[in-house]
Amino acid sequence: MIKVDEKGFYGKFGGAYIPEMLHPNIEELRENYEQIVATDEFQKEFKSLLKDYVGRPTPLYFAERMSQKYGAKIYFKREDLCHTGAHKVNNTVGQIILAKKLGKKRIIAETGAGQHGVATATVCALMGMDCTIYMGSLDIQRQRPNVERMKILGAKVVPATSGSQTLKDATNEAMRQWINDPVDTHYIIGSVVGPHPYPEMVARFQSVISEEIKWQLQEKEGTENPDLVIACVGGGSNAAGAFYHYYNVPQVRLIAVEAAGLGISSGKSAATTALGTPGILHGSKTLLMQTEDGQVVEPHSISAGLDYPGIGPVHAHLFDIGRGEFVAVEDKDAMKAGIELSRMEGIIPAIETAHAIHALNMIEYRKDDIIVINLSGRGDKDLDTYIKWGGY
Repeated sequence: MIKVDEKGFYGKFGGAYIPEMLHPNIEELRENYEQIVATDEFQKEFKSLLKDYVGRPTPLYFAERMSQKYGAKIYFKREDLCHTGAHKVNNTVGQIILAKKLGKKRIIAETGAGQHGVATATVCALMGMDCTIYMGSLDIQRQRPNVERMKILGAKVVPATSGSQTLKDATNEAMRQWINDPVDTHYIIGSVVGPHPYPEMVARFQSVISEEIKWQLQEKEGTENPDLVIACVGGGSNAAGAFYHYYNVPQVRLIAVEAAGLGISSGKSAATTALGTPGILHGSKTLLMQTEDGQVVEPHSISAGLDYPGIGPVHAHLFDIGRGEFVAVEDKDAMKAGIELSRMEGIIPAIETAHAIHALNMIEYRKDDIIVINLSGRGDKDLDTYIKWGGY
């Protein structure tokens, strides 16, 4: 049974390891969030916005040409067709309604690939709330279109200039800012990371993905259960959403795809389950890449959204108990997979998603297995990287 306990642990992983100054904020959130989310008022507003604003349900698309090539029934869950271009908006819609009901006046967030930043700026514009986004300086350079989108939406984008200047450092900066202004500010964390209740809360808001897969697959194949669900994992919110309703269905294989960067042993990787050990990162106990004395090892991935030195505690638990199958895909193979999908199905995926697609070449499955790949985001933000990599 995959379930979070009252202290926020999935097995060995989770919890809330936070500075004393943040305890009131976290306690306020923990004590009120489940009660608020359970109300008819919240659910009505949340579901209405998912339908009429986000554009849900997103299609479950049968990829005929890819299916022929790989010898399986391959379906893509089209989260790239959500408003803002990725699954991230499912979570930001839920958290902005929650923040409003908690009486917060200001929103902060971290972002790597920029999709969570755009989704946060979008819902802040919708609700008329002040918005500040922290983003690594390197990510600002390689995800420029999303930076401009955030600014157009009215958000202030603050560069994180420490460390590797990527997602980890943006999260550090956002946490520091939250400590400085804990009363009026709500921190919309973008993945299933951070102190309890964030990992469970984000997973719950993203669970609409697997909720839809079940009834859509029933319509198309006469079964709610695919044989495999594949999703990329940085922190892991899209994977948590795609896996959520299948955690306790053992016949459904859950394939989590990490970023191997230039190679698992290259020193330029973000393959946490291959390289990580238990430790504390951004407020929870999880698996992370660290030195023997506990210093975080800088990750590397060509995809800004997977460029993170840890994974969410729910994924660490799935790995620990063997419920999830973890593979790691190198930069070059992810890029090839992104081009393949573009040219075989007319869908340019986010580079994060492209990692999940390449996993088809790394895992075993039977002929005519039903495989659902969560297409977590579209590749508009990555066009410069595709162009530079492929010389188009």
